[in-house]
Amino acid sequence: MARDTTLRGIVLMLLFCMLAPLLDVASKLAAENGMPVGQITTARFLVQGLLMLPVVLAMGVTLRLSPRALGFITLRAVFLILSTYSFVSGIAVMPVADALAIAFVEPFILLILGSLIFGDQVGPRRIAACAVGFGGALLVIQPSIQVFGLVALWPLGTAFFFAFYMLVTRAISAYMHPVAMQFHTSWTGLLLCLPIMVGFNGSGITALDPVWPQGLNWLWLFGVGFWAAVSHMCMTYALKYAPSATLAPLHYSEIVIAVILGYLIFGDWPNALTWTGIAIIVASGLYIIHRERGVARQKAHPATEGLTQAP
Repeated sequence: MARDTTLRGIVLMLLFCMLAPLLDVASKLAAENGMPVGQITTARFLVQGLLMLPVVLAMGVTLRLSPRALGFITLRAVFLILSTYSFVSGIAVMPVADALAIAFVEPFILLILGSLIFGDQVGPRRIAACAVGFGGALLVIQPSIQVFGLVALWPLGTAFFFAFYMLVTRAISAYMHPVAMQFHTSWTGLLLCLPIMVGFNGSGITALDPVWPQGLNWLWLFGVGFWAAVSHMCMTYALKYAPSATLAPLHYSEIVIAVILGYLIFGDWPNALTWTGIAIIVASGLYIIHRERGVARQKAHPATEGLTQAP
């Protein structure tokens, strides 16, 4: 890719890392002001779908879906619902940065699942890096469990569900435009969430019983969908302009933004043990990215395979 195109991709990826935590902040503000987790999750899909509609129409992207594609989109939406619900459940009571750090074990889970499902080559070094990364997550989880209880495990659920979400995305990305994919996932997610909200209305189950938003809660709910749509569009186009291997290391800057916003808005600051866990997770993730690049170069130049270390 041309240098200016790659630079554009890097800028868009950095924008994603700055904007995505605003989705988490809006979710936490809504939850702290009495909005049920299920309703926050539903709001994400509603607002995101409404915002994506004019984009899809302006781009002229086809909205037709084959039965097979519809099945994959439905599965993708289910995993995104579960991932979003798990994360909002976590940040409702714990710092955004802590929850995000735990959720960042997703690349390790994705690497292992990719090996099991798609037969991707995974050597002992990357397996070891995954184990170290999980150890870093435990350093973040342990004090969080002591302070917040088992709710600190919700972000770990996010990591697992989002890994499955990414695997489904991988399965259909070859024949579906990413903007159409995002639009269809939003509306499918909404259609799956609405019956649940209706069914649990008046049930008294706090997480799923919807309430009428008051005051700034309207803004927070809109923000959940708005920042989801804008940030993920930035990532979509970043991947269009720059190689994923170039962009992947930048993703970890999202944790830095989450720490800053968590401190400025909620007064949350990670303790020493959490910082250690975050550092281990980031270092392990960057090492895996480094090894992935090595494998990619090895596949691109098979003649030098004997001179290249095993992954």
